[in-house]
Amino acid sequence: MTANPRISLEQWRALLAVVDAGGYAQAAEVLHKSQSAVTYAVQKLESLLAVKVFEVVGRKAHLTPTGEVLYRRAKALLEEASVLENAAGSLAAGWEPELRLAMEIIFPTWVLLQCFARFAEERPQTRIELYETVISGTEEALLQRKVDLAITSQIPPGFAGDPLMRIRFIAAAHPDHPLHQLGRELTMQDLRKHRHLVIRDTGSQRRSGSWVGAEQSWTVSQKATSIHAACMGLGFAWYPEETVRNELEHGLLKPLPLREGGERWGELYLVFADRDYAGPGALRLAEIIREQVSGECRKAGAEQADMAAKGGAAAPQPELADTRRGGC
Repeated sequence: MTANPRISLEQWRALLAVVDAGGYAQAAEVLHKSQSAVTYAVQKLESLLAVKVFEVVGRKAHLTPTGEVLYRRAKALLEEASVLENAAGSLAAGWEPELRLAMEIIFPTWVLLQCFARFAEERPQTRIELYETVISGTEEALLQRKVDLAITSQIPPGFAGDPLMRIRFIAAAHPDHPLHQLGRELTMQDLRKHRHLVIRDTGSQRRSGSWVGAEQSWTVSQKATSIHAACMGLGFAWYPEETVRNELEHGLLKPLPLREGGERWGELYLVFADRDYAGPGALRLAEIIREQVSGECRKAGAEQADMAAKGGAAAPQPELADTRRGGC
């Protein structure tokens, strides 16, 4: 049987406020309490636990090593308490009035919109807020609990995710781009002499610039801008094949004949911000996403088999590959 805690959440909150606000007087303002009440709460905590949280150095109080540990654990405790309260409110209310989803932009937008359309048929009153994210922006959205669900290429530490699909990337540029005029297989050294089109990381710690070390690079915020620039012959980039299929079919873009690295594969995962507290709306939307991706995978596989049966050229492996079944 778990022992009853001797320290209340209010006492832990007082400790955090003193540290975060920079002193007892400032903490009292933040908590809307008297300074004596905040001081008493921290002193009571120290007394009950028989530890020293602060030590005076010069004219300032600093956390002791024990205090630093307690501060970190108290912060996690209060965050969990807040999450629990919010979850209880959502569960008591039934279906969530709003769902928030982060989607890395390499995921096929048209597939996600089909998922939203199916969900809207069942729950037309539920609002959906979509964050179209790049690289670390998806991870931040999960870590900061800005979203309920995420489609991401990297699972942050402390989270668990289900494999959702594989994405095939190809290096491409306009057919008249100087790289295509070389008339031979290309190396990374060839690419470094030309403009690389990069999509900006949406995380706060942005990683930008050309990852291939190109002498020139343009960084944009939207994949549509990058594709338009490439179609104008202004640079090259790696694109999810499904994203530029129309441009490839109409001759606006052409795969670059790289000696190696012309084709890349990326994995996407479906991750809950907190699976234990996920509401019925988040669970249903996740189920629809899995079903839709699996259905598109089967369709792509059937089309490939049909082409092979008719004696057509072998189609590339579909980029909508259900990794739960080892690919289509």
